[in-house]
Amino acid sequence: MVHAIVARRALSTLPVAALLLGATLWGVLWYPLRWFEESGLTGLWVSLIMNAAALGSCLPLLIRQRREIARAPVVQLLLLMLAAGFCNTAFILAVIDGTVVRVLLLFYLAPVWASLLGWWLLRESLSVTAWITLVMAMSGALIMLWDTSLGWPWPQQSADWLALASGVAFAVSNVLVRKMADVPVTVKTMAAWVGGVVLAIAWIGYAGTPVPAVEPVMFALAAALGILGITLMTLAVQYGVSHMPVHRSAVILLFEVVVGAVSAAWLAHEILTAQEWAGGLLIVVAAWLSAHGARQEG
Repeated sequence: MVHAIVARRALSTLPVAALLLGATLWGVLWYPLRWFEESGLTGLWVSLIMNAAALGSCLPLLIRQRREIARAPVVQLLLLMLAAGFCNTAFILAVIDGTVVRVLLLFYLAPVWASLLGWWLLRESLSVTAWITLVMAMSGALIMLWDTSLGWPWPQQSADWLALASGVAFAVSNVLVRKMADVPVTVKTMAAWVGGVVLAIAWIGYAGTPVPAVEPVMFALAAALGILGITLMTLAVQYGVSHMPVHRSAVILLFEVVVGAVSAAWLAHEILTAQEWAGGLLIVVAAWLSAHGARQEG
């Protein structure tokens, strides 16, 4: 009896631990990315190498699931690849060039876009609380972006645009994941890595970014970050989300913002203004209310 209780408690804490691990790793990912950038390995090439390495490490699993891939809806799978690939690449470029916490908070407007896309494409009804949450989150973004010298609260730098675009792409990928409920999670995860490789190659070609003139060890380190970091982060989050209600996992993943704020202040001495904190607080509260609403509806 005692052993059964201990086993149940262990099983209930493992998903939480996995999500906290995933959120922590995503919250500090900016640091090695900036180190690579400063060492001459630019963000686009890091994104390409990491996604290719993560995909390569799971290639045997991809081959074993070729039948599931063949049965998946082709158009939706391609759209998922593009959305998830753009999300990852844009996020990497944003945290390299922008203020870490600002980027994370603007990215966490994703629930707003996901709700609106779900309402539009999936015909999901929005409650009064959901609409209030949307207004609150957008108000937080406007406060964060407001600059009296520039007037209209608009993204002020490329990192802002990339963070917002990454959040929109993340929302699109979430909607597609919901529509592809019958497709195995592993197939959808690896589709995201394929999309990351394709988008990075296309972006490198469009920008005309040459192969970085760095030591081969830098490419090896980026590949190691992809295999050990990206793979572990993805699996940890997928495991946690798959073993607990959505409303709980959504709140726990907000821990990424806390980790990002602490690590950025400690390692990069980045400090947000009171105005940015006020807007960010509204976004975080809106995300929590969104998760709470999911619990009430469930």
